[in-house]
Amino acid sequence: MNTKAISDHKFFTFKTKILLVLSIAAIILIIYRLIYGLGRVTNLSDTTPWGLWISFDVITGVALAAGGFTITFAAYIAGWEKYKAIAKAATLTAFIGYLLAVTGVFLDLGKPFSIWHPLFFWQPHSVMFEIVVCITIYTTVLFLEFLPWLLERLNILTGLKNLLEKKSVILVLVILGIMLSYGHQSSLGGLFLLAPDKLHPLWYTHFIHHLFYLSAICAGLSMVSIETIFGSNMLKKPYELNILEGLARGTSIALLVYFLVRFIDLAINNRLIYVYEGSIESILFIIEISLGVLLPMVILSVKNMRLSIPALILSHFMVIGGLLLNRFNVVFLTEKGLQSNRFYLPSWQEIIVTIGLISLGIFLYKIIVINLPIFNSSAKE
Repeated sequence: MNTKAISDHKFFTFKTKILLVLSIAAIILIIYRLIYGLGRVTNLSDTTPWGLWISFDVITGVALAAGGFTITFAAYIAGWEKYKAIAKAATLTAFIGYLLAVTGVFLDLGKPFSIWHPLFFWQPHSVMFEIVVCITIYTTVLFLEFLPWLLERLNILTGLKNLLEKKSVILVLVILGIMLSYGHQSSLGGLFLLAPDKLHPLWYTHFIHHLFYLSAICAGLSMVSIETIFGSNMLKKPYELNILEGLARGTSIALLVYFLVRFIDLAINNRLIYVYEGSIESILFIIEISLGVLLPMVILSVKNMRLSIPALILSHFMVIGGLLLNRFNVVFLTEKGLQSNRFYLPSWQEIIVTIGLISLGIFLYKIIVINLPIFNSSAKE
């Protein structure tokens, strides 16, 4: 990558200014929430204690950041050298995603400034405790993977930078990331094993933790693909079609595995009948599977489509949309409240904060990509 081309890049475009305005709006509402509490800015209740911030900012956001461990696994464990070219960008996306997810958890807590308690007051039999520990350590791992690029840009602590770029250290961090990612990606689904009476049979299963992990891999690969395409557009460099084609093939295989596991699980538990019952839940399920799994899987299985940028963008956004709908279905769309007058809809403040956090993530990504050596040569062997 030509660093001069990056430095000459016009940063404050019209779109960037919009991102900045939305980010500032979110920050203002976050301050308001911290001062006046959840009740003033959300439509959460005792019936629906988890809403948009948990389902999107946390549970969906963590899944979309799964590209970090999938790409580093491909590049450093499986030995697929071509993916080293996007390993830094995938790790950066994961790091920003996890920072925003932690922010989402912080905002959704009744006592947000007690967020540090689980790290000191251990509850080893709690699924939530395992999630907190895994996310905390994995975010630290992502920071250590990110740190050498910052040190290179600042031209300080060269010894620490060289240490973190050693092949042995990189392998340790990658393996830790894979292990920790499986722990919390699956446990986020495992949380809902505690609420069998709240989930519809189409989503409640003793296999839900594995389904969360498999769907995160699908969405993570799609997110990396979208980011690679948009990164090429932003930096005005050619599309890396060999990488995009490989990611698309991997996504289609991951979608196939997820689809088969999901329907085999439904068949084993005699729950396929719910797919055709004609309820709102069955309609949501059909939309989720047909548009978020089957259609993009078919498109990405065709080589010509895998080499078409518009087809790739459409397909990967469909996968991301399918994951989003899945998490919404699990968290609140198909809860028992759907049949009552207490059905949850996010407040405008919740929506603005979520949009603002997404904007802030994109804004930070652009700043870092332009100023740090994200698209330079891969880490030292």
